[in-house]
Amino acid sequence: MRVTNNILINNMMRYISSNLNRMDKYQQQLATGMKISVPSDDPVVAARALKLRTDVSQVEQYRRNVNDAESWIDITESTLNNIQDVLHRARELAVQGNNGTMTETDRIKIAEEIKQLKNQLINLANTTYAGRQIFSGYKTDTKLLNDDGTFAIDVLNTERIEYEIGIGDSININVCGGDLFNYGNDAQVNNKAKMIEVFDKFIEALELGENIGESITDLDEAMDNLLRVRADLGARANRLELTANRLDSDVINFTMLMSQNENVDMAETIMKLKNEENVYRASLAGGARIIMPTLVDFIR
Repeated sequence: MRVTNNILINNMMRYISSNLNRMDKYQQQLATGMKISVPSDDPVVAARALKLRTDVSQVEQYRRNVNDAESWIDITESTLNNIQDVLHRARELAVQGNNGTMTETDRIKIAEEIKQLKNQLINLANTTYAGRQIFSGYKTDTKLLNDDGTFAIDVLNTERIEYEIGIGDSININVCGGDLFNYGNDAQVNNKAKMIEVFDKFIEALELGENIGESITDLDEAMDNLLRVRADLGARANRLELTANRLDSDVINFTMLMSQNENVDMAETIMKLKNEENVYRASLAGGARIIMPTLVDFIR
């Protein structure tokens, strides 16, 4: 095959362009810090990057779910603590009212305080979190108790609000109103909560001046039920804390893997860029000798 000047020049231009493209590739990597700018640069890296980004996004969503669940449980725990304070104060008054030296006037004063504690208990039963009732199961837009202490909804202990906190892993975050205020028994609309009945019975006993001691036993039963519910809630809170720690670790690990997969080694890339720059300069110098001399070169 006869090699002409046009063939030499065309080959020279093609090789120079190829060298320039390789140098531009490393310049882009240094500028962006990324190994690839489009999937075709390295399909394997691109596919792995998509998978890792999906994993990180998924873990971050689970972490947000855990945060929301922890907030719900925190407000529930705070409410249960307030209910415990109410029951504890009511029991103190029951012991005081059961004293044989108490006058009728003293008992009436105690009854007035018990009425206020009862109202406070009803208000606590209707506590909300972010506009949602925390003790009403799925009916988060409906309060649990009416002003007279009767249930405003049918209480079902199976209405558990579940949050997904991992792949195939979920946790219920709510305390059902029937479990807490009706001691685990279902109740229909307009049925009075058992815990409220204890206060009504106590008020009646104070007003009549008899059977006050029975209220101590009733309040102890309510307190035992409350402690059972708090223990279960505390176990769930501990589980959420462990899950949150694991998810935090997962985010760090997946982010590190994503960085290793996508980010360039700066020192290595600079070295490759310098090599390509030397090749490009050499190709330019060689090309200058291949291009056909002009008439000006002969005049010299």
